[in-house]
Amino acid sequence: MEHLMLQHHQHLHHHQKLSLAKSSRQSCSEWIFRDVPSDITIEVNGGNFALHKFPLVSRSGRIRRIVAEHRDSDISKVELLNLPGGAETFELAAKFCYGINFEITSSNVAQLFCVSDYLEMTEEYSKDNLASRTEEYIESIVCKNLEMCVQVLKQSENLLPLADELNIIGKCIDAIASKACAEQIASSFSRLEYSSSGRLHMSKQVKSSDGGGGDWWIEDLSVLRIDLYQRVMNAMKCRGVRPESIGASLVSYAERELTKRSEHEQTIVETIVTLLPVENLVVPISFLFGLLRRAVILDTSVSCRLDLERRIGSQLDMATLDDLLIPSFRHSGDTLFDIDTVHRILVNFSQQGGDDSEDEESVFECNSPHSPSQSAMFKVAKLVDNYLAEIAPDANLDLPKFLLITEALPPHARTLHDGLYRAIDLYLKAHQGLSDSDKKKLSKLIDFQKLSQEAGAHAAQNERLPLQSIVQVLYFEQLKLRSSLCSSYSDEEPKPKQQQQQQSWRINSGALSAAMSPKDNYASLRRENRELKLELARLRMRLNDLEKEHICMKRDMQRSHSRKFMSSFSKKMGKLSFFGHSSSRGSSSPSKQSFRTDSKVMQRTCASTD
Repeated sequence: MEHLMLQHHQHLHHHQKLSLAKSSRQSCSEWIFRDVPSDITIEVNGGNFALHKFPLVSRSGRIRRIVAEHRDSDISKVELLNLPGGAETFELAAKFCYGINFEITSSNVAQLFCVSDYLEMTEEYSKDNLASRTEEYIESIVCKNLEMCVQVLKQSENLLPLADELNIIGKCIDAIASKACAEQIASSFSRLEYSSSGRLHMSKQVKSSDGGGGDWWIEDLSVLRIDLYQRVMNAMKCRGVRPESIGASLVSYAERELTKRSEHEQTIVETIVTLLPVENLVVPISFLFGLLRRAVILDTSVSCRLDLERRIGSQLDMATLDDLLIPSFRHSGDTLFDIDTVHRILVNFSQQGGDDSEDEESVFECNSPHSPSQSAMFKVAKLVDNYLAEIAPDANLDLPKFLLITEALPPHARTLHDGLYRAIDLYLKAHQGLSDSDKKKLSKLIDFQKLSQEAGAHAAQNERLPLQSIVQVLYFEQLKLRSSLCSSYSDEEPKPKQQQQQQSWRINSGALSAAMSPKDNYASLRRENRELKLELARLRMRLNDLEKEHICMKRDMQRSHSRKFMSSFSKKMGKLSFFGHSSSRGSSSPSKQSFRTDSKVMQRTCASTD
């Protein structure tokens, strides 16, 4: 029997040659021919194999045809170009031709199947040839095991397009998708149990050892190249694998691949976005923001970024401030953070569920069936106010962009304007060169009636606000104090009708004072500002006196329940002055003066807001 000589002339060390020669001598007794010199040399990828024509032509149609075409010239050397799997795989194919046994595994079966096609080692030339043997191994062994399918797919990455044409990839992908779906179904059935009432339900306590109900394959798939991974995921979607499992696999794959900083990052991000399930909450929103940041950095397709913005917008109430702080990577003179992207996300949030046929007003309707829930709107409003406060100190943030974010949500989104006031105050502090008209634009965004007591007190002393805004703050604070006094008047005695009418008149009355000169207008506002502050001080003192009186009366009521006490109680209440109507000071009463002031204040306020 003759031995098989493998001569590699590139990058081989001396000890490797000795090892190969020793191995060949040990297997000499297994060869078909003995002492028969080589009559053909096969060159594959720079490696030369000294072989014999007879065993090769008996199994390989390609080599048989080459030898037959050169029968007259008695060809002694053949170069096989672009042989799939290279020299290592050809060596296994040559051993098969010589009848030498070796093990077919998931690590070499894809290469062997491809090389059998290249060398035409089919049943036409020999029974149980390499092509049928490898195909049988794939169908009966590999396709029964999900892990082996993944290994074969991994090996097939360097065998394209031939591996695809031979349907190696298709068979493995179908097997993976089918097996993953079957395992999920089996896992679901294993969690079914009967309740005490005899009804069948899914147990929440029983969990499989893989932690995901048959989803142990998630980590295995992360080793695949993005093109094959995409095909596997699409097949799983078609087979009905749970969206949560698809999402978990996408997160695992992205964490593995996007930390490598490879040249294919843009393709990976765009592909993962196309694979995201349509259902919400199957991947963390922080993951979506992470993809969006990468998409901005890598300058992915517009459709990729818009898709991410839409998905984020549909669940924005789950986001945090850190999620929204997307760095800007465009120009050195641009804002620190990407304002335009956040604005588009906010628009998506406000318009979620709406149809293209709907106009803008219907989208922002508070009771629209397509608008976000009230709780989601409140959460996002608070998030946006915190975001505005974070970006406000940026010197490159111009007013139009700041207003763009501020006005992105509908008016009913905010029940309290403290956060918005804080953000606007920070912006005014960082941009002191703003014109008076710009300051008015900002102050108009604040509903001073929706400020808390602490924020109102701060605004009343805030010199950065326009004077008209300060007057508005003081006026509304006065109304709140008077309202507190009225509510403390008596739980049993209704509020005097005349008083209600007067207060309503104060709020709604007042003509525009546009005819006044700017100098007179300013002086009048300053005077009214001082008067309002004095009136607020008087009201606070009256409220304190009233609270003390209530404490004394409650203590007296605990000591006595007599009619005499109730009579004295009525007299005490009658002596108390509410808004100065029962004062003995006549026309010089501060309340009457305040009454006139209120009317002027509202005139000035109306003039300033037009």
